[in-house]
This record gives sequence, C-alpha cells and structure tokens, in this order.
Amino acid sequence: MGDLKPLKLYNTRTHIVETFSPLFDDEVRVYVCGLTPSGEAHLGHARSFLFFDVLRRYLEHRGYRVTYVQNVTDIDDRSIATARERGKTYREIVDANYASFKNSMRRLGVREPDREPYATHYVPQIQAMIRSLIAKGHAYAVRDGIYYAVRTFPTYGSLSRRNVEELEAGARIEIGEHKRDPLDFAVWKFAKDGEPSWPFDPYGAGRPGWHIECSAMTRELLDPPGIGFDIHGGGADLIFPHHENEIAQSEPLMRHPPMANVWVHGGLLLFDSRKMSKSLGNFEPLSALLERHDPQAIRLLFLQTGYRKVMNFTEESVSAARVVLERLKKTYRSLQPAGASVSRANGDTLLDRVAAALDDDMNTAVALAEVLQAQAPSRDAFERSLALLGIAPDATWLVESQATLPADFIQRLATALAGEVELDGVSAEQAVERIIASRREARECRDWKRSDRLRDALATCGVDLHDTKEGTTWSVA
Repeated sequence: MGDLKPLKLYNTRTHIVETFSPLFDDEVRVYVCGLTPSGEAHLGHARSFLFFDVLRRYLEHRGYRVTYVQNVTDIDDRSIATARERGKTYREIVDANYASFKNSMRRLGVREPDREPYATHYVPQIQAMIRSLIAKGHAYAVRDGIYYAVRTFPTYGSLSRRNVEELEAGARIEIGEHKRDPLDFAVWKFAKDGEPSWPFDPYGAGRPGWHIECSAMTRELLDPPGIGFDIHGGGADLIFPHHENEIAQSEPLMRHPPMANVWVHGGLLLFDSRKMSKSLGNFEPLSALLERHDPQAIRLLFLQTGYRKVMNFTEESVSAARVVLERLKKTYRSLQPAGASVSRANGDTLLDRVAAALDDDMNTAVALAEVLQAQAPSRDAFERSLALLGIAPDATWLVESQATLPADFIQRLATALAGEVELDGVSAEQAVERIIASRREARECRDWKRSDRLRDALATCGVDLHDTKEGTTWSVA
C-alpha cells in the first residue's frame, strides 16, 4: 500500500482501536445494514450512510478494491401494518419510501452501493440457512414460527457486552409467541391472514425474521466460503439485538469465524437534544429537511463530529455548517487552477494531512479542519482532499454568493425577538448590527441565555453570526 500509514478503526467487538488488516491484501468487503423503508428516512439514517460513504471513499483512496453491499429490509411488521392502515400493499409503501430515500442520498452525494439486495429476493438463501440451523440444533419450529435458541451459542452478548443472565431478567414471551425461552428470537414467522408469505416445506409458509435476512445476504454476497468478511457496519442502535443476533446465527455455520473482522458503528443522532420521534413532534422526513437546507451543509455538519459520538442536530448547527461551506467556496475561488505553479509544501501535503486524520479512526473533524486551514494549496489538491470527504465543488462554487436580506426581514426579526430589541426606523442591515451590539452587551454581562436568544433570532431569519477575536461579523445564509 505504498508509504501510507496503517488505517486504524474502532472495532465494536473487541472494544479497541485496531490496525485495519483486510483478509485479502488488495480487497475489502463491506456490508452495511440499510434502510427498512416502512416509513420515511430521517436525518439519523443520513448520518450513518454519509459516514460509510466516506469510509468507502477512503478505502478506495488507499488502493483497495472495495465491494460495498447495503441491503433493503423490504418486508417487516411495520411495513405490513402501515400498508393495512393506508389501504395499500406493503410493496407500495416500501417502494415509495425507498424511492424518496434514494433521491435524498443522491442529493447528499452518497454513492450507490455495489450490491443492493432486497430481503425478499433472498428467501431461498434464508430458508437454506434456517434448515442448517435446525439441523445443528440451533433453531426449532413451534406453532407460530421457527426460533433461534440463544443458549446454544455460548458467546452470545459479546458484541454488546451483555450476558445472558442480565438479558434474561428483562426478557419475556409475548402473547401469541410459543418460543421455549424468552431470549429466543424468530428466524421465520408463519403466515397470518392477509400477510405476504412464501412457501417453506416442510415447516409452513411465512416470511423471514429481520436478523436472518442479513445473515443470509452477507453469506451469499460476501462470504460464500464461510471464512468471514472485512467490515460490518451500521448505527449504534443496531448493536443489540440485530447485530448480536446476526453473529449468533452466522458463526455456527461458518468454517472459520468470526463473521466480520471489524464491526463499525456510527453514533446516535439527537434532534434538538431529544431522540427523534413523531410523538415528540421533532421528526422531520429527510426529504423535507433537504428542501430547507443545502445538502452539502448537512454533510459538512456531520463531518464536524466524530462518527462514534452522539450528535445533536439543531437549526443553529446547520446554519453554522452553511458558514463553513461558504468558507470552503471562498477558498476554492481564490486558489490557482490545476497546472499552476504551487509548492509541494502547500500543495499535495494537504492530501497527506487529510489522510493522516482519516487513518486515526476516520477522524473527519480533523480532516475537515486541515482543509479549512490549508495555506494556498493548488485547486487540484483542494478538490482531491474534499473528494475524500464526499464534497464535490461544482460550477456554482466559482460564483460568489449575492444573497441579500429579504424584504420582510424586519417584520420577521421583530416577531422572533418579541419586542426585546427596538427596531423602529432602521434598515435591515442596521437591525442586524443593533442585535449584534445588544448581544455583545449581554455577553459582557455574562448573560449567556440572552446572547443565545439574540443569535437564535437572527438565525431563524436567515442571518449567521461569526464570532472571531476581532469581533462579530455576519452573513446571509
């Protein structure tokens, strides 16, 4: 791999940062749990897939041939229930939501997977795996379905750092379930009236459980010999039970476990400091969010936080990301085009520094900081560094923004301030400067709540503030 330093990744299964070493010298096989399109995709999905897009780009930059597989869970309880509520088929629900998701991924610059398996297209492989689990004593059939017997897998819980005794304390058998142990989980659900089903002799028609789908698809597409593959990824919310169950199902049937050499999980995303939920009123479909915000700004926002950390999305944070985007565009316009004379110290070493940051457990925050702090690299070096982060300058980057304050700005700002600052008789620009002055006074008095309130009022009206050592400046978002 040339003079590149080793790439290090945090492995959820070993709980340490490890030097990444693929099973085959020049090939990396990656499986990421994709969308369950029973509902609209949200910002949490975007964060996860954006990170794995950057990881994939960087692996390719290092010279690996990457096979990237991201599945579609196109049959589950929720999609069936939603279809029943809306008087549609489950396929209509899934197709509509997934089409919206795919469009959002394109807008965010996320590349297409190499393989995009739908669970319902792999029912024969799923059934073959279930037969093998039954034959080896790891699964059993009862009245309502076929279940995996958790206690037959001695290391169950190692990925999530849970032991069987702890899990047993909170487990229970739901009404209608006939499993032998509260910890057991379904690999095949027998057909119910009005639900989609597939024949499965001699056990009975039905549909696969969630966890067995990914086990069968990874085996078919990435690991037919049963010797494991390189990276399995997903959000932190999938560690238990989904990924724990995948391991339990897959490894008893392998020639040489483990199922995956490295397990990589992205951190959770909060929306205004709370988990996203329709009941809390803070859920917004990703497609709608992308209508309100620049997709590149959202991408930059995620890059500014380590992928394993919990992150809080707010309107103010994405406004700040827009400012970062404008800084990048301004720098880009100032750089010499490809072919111009640029010293090595200020040119290609930028790419080296970005790569060094990504080598350190994909530290995108430091990588982005290197780009922002670059001292007069060539435009080509700047573009190649941004490309590792999935940011592609286009023709609009060469045109300076002419954004202006809207005609109703004063009225909107007065409403946001609720009379806190007098704005009668001033222009829009004077109003902004008056708010900045009032905010400066609040900060000098350490009245942080008022300072934040004034900043937020401007942000909601499309004005971003930039605090520097020299003072506060502003720009139109």
